[in-house]
Amino acid sequence: MRWLAPRVLLTTGVQSLLATIFGSYADKRELQGSLRVREHEHDDAEWVDFVADLGDGFHATYSVAQLLAAPELTVDGHPLPRGKVLVMGGDQVYPYASTTDYEDRTKGPYRAALPLTEADSPTLFALPGNHDWYDGLTAFLRVFAQGRWFGGWQTEQTRSYFAIKLPHNWWLLAIDTQFDDYVDAPQLEYFRDATVDMAEGAGVILCASKPAWVDAGSGGRTKGYDTIEFFDREIVRSKGAETRVMLSGDKHHYARYAERDDKPRQRITCGIGGAYLAATHELPSPLCLPPANSRVRAPSPPAFYDLEARYPDSATSKRFARGILRLPWRNPGFWGLTGGFQTVMALAVLYGIVQTDIGAKGFFGLVASWAPAIVVGLVLVLGGLAFARLGNPHRVGLARLFGLLHATGHIGLAVGWSYVVIWLYTDVFPDGAAQDWGTLVVVALGTPVLIGFIDAELVACYLMLASRAGINLNEVMAGQSIEDHKGFLRIRIDAEGLTIYPIRLDRVCRAWTAQPGAGPTEPWFTPAAPLEPHLIEQPVRVSR
Repeated sequence: MRWLAPRVLLTTGVQSLLATIFGSYADKRELQGSLRVREHEHDDAEWVDFVADLGDGFHATYSVAQLLAAPELTVDGHPLPRGKVLVMGGDQVYPYASTTDYEDRTKGPYRAALPLTEADSPTLFALPGNHDWYDGLTAFLRVFAQGRWFGGWQTEQTRSYFAIKLPHNWWLLAIDTQFDDYVDAPQLEYFRDATVDMAEGAGVILCASKPAWVDAGSGGRTKGYDTIEFFDREIVRSKGAETRVMLSGDKHHYARYAERDDKPRQRITCGIGGAYLAATHELPSPLCLPPANSRVRAPSPPAFYDLEARYPDSATSKRFARGILRLPWRNPGFWGLTGGFQTVMALAVLYGIVQTDIGAKGFFGLVASWAPAIVVGLVLVLGGLAFARLGNPHRVGLARLFGLLHATGHIGLAVGWSYVVIWLYTDVFPDGAAQDWGTLVVVALGTPVLIGFIDAELVACYLMLASRAGINLNEVMAGQSIEDHKGFLRIRIDAEGLTIYPIRLDRVCRAWTAQPGAGPTEPWFTPAAPLEPHLIEQPVRVSR
């Protein structure tokens, strides 16, 4: 998906705005308290898969689904059987949730990868992310919470959150805290009941909708992590258990933070299940968790976590960020968008220049002449400021400065081009009809094509420079829609603890061969060349 294309920007922006305005009214978490409770005991699930941020493009989503569906993978010499439980960690579809999009973008590829399992079917659980929430969870609950099959995976959750009892005194708890909200009373009551058998000394894998520990632990906003800390105190620590691993998607990369002094606690982001790749070169380290400014009563003792591994690595991430300079070619729709904006701005400036030259009378006449240009300029300034604040960068003042400079560049380009048009009209084109027609062609074609291209490159340069200051990191990669560098986690549970295998796929398949004669349990499409999964890092051992 071309994320900076006009249609995607418009629809995603409208959905996000509606979710922000009406989210508290459409929040179905309290209503889920009336849904039946089902216990999720999977004492035989010694292998668990975790994938997040999928349903963006077919090639990436299906490539990962093929690996997840295979009965066994051999990755760098490690035989890894398919997980008995598959956890989808958020944002199961892009750009926004609907039953049609779930069917086409997510369920379709997964059903094609594993149409049917004849016996011993794996179970699927899903945690909603912000894109799943854009319709208030309506489509999500219909797809994942009604016991329906998801290809060869059986769903069994009844709510947007769940607790799974795993073998060897391990538990997987997934909490729905979207929009950094509090944990609602029905959700808390559910987890109190679901974990009544949690024994002292149990190990917990806690799944959250976003890696709030990164922002909070590096001095940013604490609200999201405060919610996690509150839940950990109320549900996990109150039972004498301990959260050993926190998992999340949301950020489209892999990043593992490990507690210092060889302690086993891990904080892992793995959002590379199919969506566009995100940057890693500005990830902070170390993290202090819980943060010193936490507002949670009786928090756990603070500890430091260091960034142990990331994918893609820092050098590759920086190289990818520089690739944004190809933005007009990679995303022609965005080129058209900047061409349209520049045309409107240039016409507004030309109107002001012409009205001034023919003698706009008085102060109010001058203001009226330049009013269209002033309005468009203000829109650009406000847009630049808002754009620079996306992702809530830590340095707000610096973000505002970048936003103002960004808007100034667009305005300056439009003003400069307008004076070029005036010069062509007065000094270059011959008098008469050729003068008028020549100017019309320059404005109507030259502005959207040439100036639109320059303006798109201006945005690309801004994104490349701003990303180096930790601003618009998401947008510098979203604008490129990088399909490659995907993966997931495969986790083994044994009597001694967990072994986490972070699996990467450096290049997704883009050529598929249909298999119309395939058996009922075989995939509908096979890759033209074998997929080549590898480990992101050596297996991560977590003791209980």
